[in-house]
Amino acid sequence: MSLLLYLHGFNSSPDSQKARISADWFAEHAPDMEFFCPQLPPFANAATHRLRTLMDDNRDRSIYLIGSSMGGFFATYLIEHYGHRGVLINPAVNPALGMDRYIGINTHFHSGDEWRFEPHHVEEYRRWDRPIIVDKRRYHVLLQTGDEVLDYRHAEERYRGCSMLVEQGGDHSFINFADHLGDIYRFLMA
Repeated sequence: MSLLLYLHGFNSSPDSQKARISADWFAEHAPDMEFFCPQLPPFANAATHRLRTLMDDNRDRSIYLIGSSMGGFFATYLIEHYGHRGVLINPAVNPALGMDRYIGINTHFHSGDEWRFEPHHVEEYRRWDRPIIVDKRRYHVLLQTGDEVLDYRHAEERYRGCSMLVEQGGDHSFINFADHLGDIYRFLMA
């Protein structure tokens, strides 16, 4: 059975709306594919370690990736490192540049738990960035120009030459995301 990893955004969780919509869609339309959305910590080293362990533990399976926002950042690392296919939704590009605003005490969006972000955590994001996309055929990127959190043009530039859909308007949550799941599945299976 193949594995679909859905990687949620920064300070989010498997309970995010897109993760739940994706889990439901794949359960109905692709029951032969295991859907898994791991809880990712807000620290790049810890998140990358967790994801690399997950990838290595499943190396005998076909693995596909969907990454939203910061999950798109981590999906890019995994695609470049392991060579799988993936879909990125309003992905974070070079997130270290904007992470200073999180230094200090933060509250998790879903659980309400508090956590501390320190300057060395910003450097972790710099370490895992992959500014060069080697095999553009492995990516499908979904962007909405109305993203109020990330400037879509950064992702448009980083993933130039990849399969890409840029929709006018929308927002960071990617309005009408569910309408794209059939196309996402077709890209991953191509």
